[in-house]
Amino acid sequence: MTLVKFNPESKRNSLMPGFNDVFDSIFNDTFFADRMVPRVPAANISESADYYYLELAAPGLKKEDFKLNLERNVLSVFVEQRAEGKQEDRNYAKREYSYSSFVRSFTLPESADENGIQATYKDGVLAIDIPKREEVKAVSRQIEIK
Repeated sequence: MTLVKFNPESKRNSLMPGFNDVFDSIFNDTFFADRMVPRVPAANISESADYYYLELAAPGLKKEDFKLNLERNVLSVFVEQRAEGKQEDRNYAKREYSYSSFVRSFTLPESADENGIQATYKDGVLAIDIPKREEVKAVSRQIEIK
């Protein structure tokens, strides 16, 4: 006799409730779960009178992992990270090499000054400052009422 886990309060409408549990146990393994998590960092984009600001949340990386490329008004952020540690004094029951990479591309507006782009990486955030061209900066002046 085989025992099959069954949850009568489950919201799944399945004719074979044990069938879904088999796939849940396979795909909830850390081997699959670690690889199914999206690896693309979230981005914040804002602007001021003089700059556009682009921030990417990418904790756990080093500034050497990033490569920025600008081609035809498209700013691309490349990351390639490998975690390979050789420790010969341990016996591993399970060891998984980690390799992750991503590319995020952003189309710059025509008002961006491509020559003045600066990037810094601090506390897990890649901050890219993109200056605006002088001729398109917002000009404000006081208008006299007659």
